[in-house]
Amino acid sequence: MTRNLGVRRWAGLGLGFALAATLTACGGNLGSGGNARVQDYPNGDPVTVYAGADPGGSTDLIARALADGVTGDLGVAVTVENKPGANGALAARELSGKKPNGHTLMVYNGSLAYITPLAVPGKQAIDIADYEVVTGVSQDDYVLVTAPGSGFTTIEDLKRAGRPLTYGTTGAGTGSQLAQALLFAQAGLDGTAVPFDGGSPTMTAVLGGQVDVGAVQLGEASEQIVAGQLKPIVTFAERRPSYLPGTPTAVEVGYQVPVQQSRAVFAPKGTPVEILQKLRAAFQRVFASPAYQRFNQDNLLTPNEVDGAELRRQWTTNLETYRAVAQQYRIDLGSSK
Repeated sequence: MTRNLGVRRWAGLGLGFALAATLTACGGNLGSGGNARVQDYPNGDPVTVYAGADPGGSTDLIARALADGVTGDLGVAVTVENKPGANGALAARELSGKKPNGHTLMVYNGSLAYITPLAVPGKQAIDIADYEVVTGVSQDDYVLVTAPGSGFTTIEDLKRAGRPLTYGTTGAGTGSQLAQALLFAQAGLDGTAVPFDGGSPTMTAVLGGQVDVGAVQLGEASEQIVAGQLKPIVTFAERRPSYLPGTPTAVEVGYQVPVQQSRAVFAPKGTPVEILQKLRAAFQRVFASPAYQRFNQDNLLTPNEVDGAELRRQWTTNLETYRAVAQQYRIDLGSSK
């Protein structure tokens, strides 16, 4: 949401003369004080980073790793505030109403930009044009998992189930929902989506037998996969991940499911370019640090540390791609358009 910071029209000649005198004293530059604050950003004031998800999930962990890394660089406290709901839409709407001064940011889920619009009426979809992109961050692939005792180890096993199946998703309008809907449509499987609010409750539902399978992000599921508590069936990565060498991709077994999660740091629309540049430079130094690179490796995240223009191009392309495949396979993610 763009804010209009135009000068108010003052009523009364006395106020008009006072304003003129003020402008003269400032050398005609009404925004000189504001410019000084821009140059001195962050001016000793703290920065808040919204995470539109519950604590413990990938979005939250990424937000905290970035906040920890950039705190020293900016020289102020940088804290994470969790605002879960609607795949991050609640946090994004709150961000749009904040002052564009660099003190409120958000780790923004790509699926909110290129999958949720397929699941909600057009007027409810959030447009990334209403925000400033500080930097791209990383990408995360999905994996289809089941409980070890389910009897399912392959897609062919799911086909032989002889009954309708249920699949858990991390929420309506997410990559988890779209990936499984595409897979089920292409494989001719009869399935019903059961939405949960994030990866952790989705995995709990899979383990508890509430759903037959579920798609979650690799970084969230990896520990339980290694421990044998979850059984991976396929990943939705473009290439077989080195950390799951025994698990095929959906593409390898004959299904085109081009779905992944991506994240970026967003700021309110109208944030000054100078502040965006300072923030991007600070995040780039975090990206280059050994500690953050280890974080990416430990959480199976692929760096996507691109600038704002490239991030917008990627996400716009994803939206076009996902809309096309959803139409091709007649997938309804819940949109009433």
